[in-house]
Amino acid sequence: MKIGCVKEIKNNEFRVGLTPDNVRSYIKAGHHVYIEKGAGAGSGFTDNEYVDAGASLIDNAADVWHLVDMMVKVKEPLETEYPLFHDGLILFTYLHLAADREQTDALLKGKVKAVAYETLQESDGSLPLLSPMSQIAGRLSIQEGAKYLEKRFGGEGILLAGVPGTPKANVVILGGGTVGMNACKIAVGMGANVTILDINLKKLEELDNRFGAHIQTLVSTDSNIERAVKDADLVIGSVLIPGGSTPKLFKRKYLPEMKNGAVFVDVAIDQGGCGESSHVTNHDDPVYTEEGVVHYCVGNMPGAVPRTSTIALTNATLRYGLEIAGKGLEKACRESAAIASGVNCYVGKLTNRNVAAAHGYDYTELNELISGD
Repeated sequence: MKIGCVKEIKNNEFRVGLTPDNVRSYIKAGHHVYIEKGAGAGSGFTDNEYVDAGASLIDNAADVWHLVDMMVKVKEPLETEYPLFHDGLILFTYLHLAADREQTDALLKGKVKAVAYETLQESDGSLPLLSPMSQIAGRLSIQEGAKYLEKRFGGEGILLAGVPGTPKANVVILGGGTVGMNACKIAVGMGANVTILDINLKKLEELDNRFGAHIQTLVSTDSNIERAVKDADLVIGSVLIPGGSTPKLFKRKYLPEMKNGAVFVDVAIDQGGCGESSHVTNHDDPVYTEEGVVHYCVGNMPGAVPRTSTIALTNATLRYGLEIAGKGLEKACRESAAIASGVNCYVGKLTNRNVAAAHGYDYTELNELISGD
């Protein structure tokens, strides 16, 4: 199979879909790999490293798109890339379609076989291709939140850990999944007062057993969230419905009740955000303030640490990419329920129930489309 990778064009996105080590693995498996010149520079990988690994360097992205059977990326394609889709192309990347009707329509029109990292789910319920970026985003959420609590950024001017004789910051985390767990770990490590809310009692028990007296766990209800955020200095939104739109747990009505200069970091913004007052920002202009609350809603948070993020992501994606390339998508899906769960669009049909529901589109079972292939 012909495998491609191009430079990411999203604002301040420096990650890359394939490392030179990944290229070696694909070449060893008998595939051909085409890399756009400069694609890995933002993550510290040179063109010469890709050539040494066996890749063919291509001058421009359009030629890579047209050449390949499978494109391996990091972020969703942008509008300027839609004309480069071609019938039967396998696109293996983050998509977040529930929050992006325009991209959904473009993939359907282009009859792309779109496999989304964020919905690929193993039998134990884990999301192996989302998890590494969720770990990074969770840890970054505290780092970025602490920064924007500084007065010069509009924050209230409080140090997360405090010092002897001063109050520590109150951190409230909405959601105890991978993002929330990692945010909690960093916030506790920095010495903040941490409250974490989730609807899953087993998850709260797990968090309580892990962090003990260092945290307060609460069942996630509207009343508990409202009471918690009133005293919060930093709120982390880390709620996820795989492939679906994120519920708006952080209500606009909470803003006037919160501290002036408090910070809200909406890690769920890729899926539409969990705050009613959230809208997507970028690394060039990451924050805005509404009713005295600083909002950080960057849509590609892990892109701020591309070397770490690229290695962590590709460590996870390589196994599945090799399986798709080696067997073809159809056979890979028939033999792996996990890979099948990642397929959001297939030659003009929506094959993810949550995405279809988000847009009010028809849903088609993937098995109906690939059973005869």
